[in-house]
Amino acid sequence: MRIAASATRRPEVPGDRDATTSRHVPGDHSPHPDDPWLVADIGGTHARFGLVGELGGEPYEVRILRCAEFPDLVAAVENYLDRLTSGTRPAMACAAVAGPVRGDRFRLTNAHWDFSISESRMRLGLERLELINDFTALALAVPELPDTAFVRIGNGVRWAAEPMAVIGPGTGLGVSGLMRVRRQWIAIPGEGGHAGLPVETEREMQVARVLREQHPVVDAETALSGPGLGRLYRALCVVHGVRPAAGQPEQVCTAGRRGTDDVAREALSMFCGMLGAFAGNVALTLGARGGVLLGGGILPGIVDFLADSDFRERFIGNRSLAGYLDNVATELIVAATPALRGAAVALEQHRLTPEPA
Repeated sequence: MRIAASATRRPEVPGDRDATTSRHVPGDHSPHPDDPWLVADIGGTHARFGLVGELGGEPYEVRILRCAEFPDLVAAVENYLDRLTSGTRPAMACAAVAGPVRGDRFRLTNAHWDFSISESRMRLGLERLELINDFTALALAVPELPDTAFVRIGNGVRWAAEPMAVIGPGTGLGVSGLMRVRRQWIAIPGEGGHAGLPVETEREMQVARVLREQHPVVDAETALSGPGLGRLYRALCVVHGVRPAAGQPEQVCTAGRRGTDDVAREALSMFCGMLGAFAGNVALTLGARGGVLLGGGILPGIVDFLADSDFRERFIGNRSLAGYLDNVATELIVAATPALRGAAVALEQHRLTPEPA
């Protein structure tokens, strides 16, 4: 299958973007090169930081830190800021985090960070610190990204102003929605990665039985994530009665793509097929006629394999509502650190909302 940069982006909607100015007005809290915003994308393994000097601008001074090397968000932010040669100390910040954000206390779903948002804001001397789900940030970034940031997977069309879905396997499985309300795109946060695992083929049923013997709960994230790919591989080794040759998910990806391990290749194929079925379920749930955008840390490294897999076939599926998904676009986000852009969009939206008493 030929892979090409998307030519099916949504048509521009008049008034889609409001004109902005880069001039800094005293008392204005918009980002400015002399007073930028701090943006972050924090997953279970890595924390990515950057600065934004203007609305819609490309993040700069981007650095990636390992979460395991720091006890909490404040320590990681301080390390990042200390490395800046400019000595910049932003007053506004937004961090996209891997996990549900409820109240003041936050704990990373797949890492050890556990901290108070308000206390972190005070320790960092920030006027404002916002936390949003990482896939909420990724969703908010989609309308801001150029055409070159997307690769089509199969045929399909993004319908202007229609709802979209954003899905991606990484350390976990992220899911978010995106809908247009008047002239603004609003992200719909959720924890769809913990919905049910789509099991359709006989082989998938065999693998699911093995997984249920090993894990108290088997949901979509159990299999459709970085660790999940490793679980699929080891479960298939049990089904075939062979010893695992690959250890880490990266090794499964490499062996599967190169064809040096038949079980790894089967695991990678199963991963892509089940992800397609899951993406179709999310698209139906959200009415995502605007397209399904795929992100996360795994898929950009297997784009050729994904395009040649039965992902698209399983996405459309043999469904009782025939034809609904036939023309819905599925595209892979290949831009670097897109969630940083989304964090800036979220901060712009949130700063216009008064702080709660």
